[in-house]
Amino acid sequence: MAIRIHPTAEVSDEAKIGEGTNIWHQAQIRERAVIGERCNIGKGVYIDFDVVIGDDCKIQNYISIYHGVKMGSGVFLGPHCVFTNDFRPRSKGDFKVTETLVEDGVSVGANATIVCGNTLGRNCMIGAGSVVTKDVPPHALVYGNPARIKGWVCECGEKLEKKEGKWHCNACGKDWELENSQ
Repeated sequence: MAIRIHPTAEVSDEAKIGEGTNIWHQAQIRERAVIGERCNIGKGVYIDFDVVIGDDCKIQNYISIYHGVKMGSGVFLGPHCVFTNDFRPRSKGDFKVTETLVEDGVSVGANATIVCGNTLGRNCMIGAGSVVTKDVPPHALVYGNPARIKGWVCECGEKLEKKEGKWHCNACGKDWELENSQ
């Protein structure tokens, strides 16, 4: 599978791009960024230096992913979401990057802000417009400002229901035992 890069995209020669990945209009991929196989990088996306993105990720239009973000596979990022990387940004003085970890299967809604230093747990879902200020557990459904747990989701994206002591997905039939869930 060929890598496709739109002529208006800027991709550093030092970036590593996986087979089958598409990079669309006006995207910018910085040096030493690593993007996995079969990813789709939308229009106007900015991927900073040393960012790591796993396989099969879908990164919608106009997203900023700054230095310090490490992302697993199968991640969906909705349009215009952003990842910060400094708790105390100033135009002068020291710049201290604080890392953010995005585990496999995470979905982030449009216009969400992910404050640095947090982990988005496997298969969690972040609602559109949310501001994530703390770690999100695996399979948690969070939304709001600040984002708070409002439920639990299956890896297929459907909301889970409590059934016989386990969390059950009516859509795909899977059961889940989730730590720290009510």
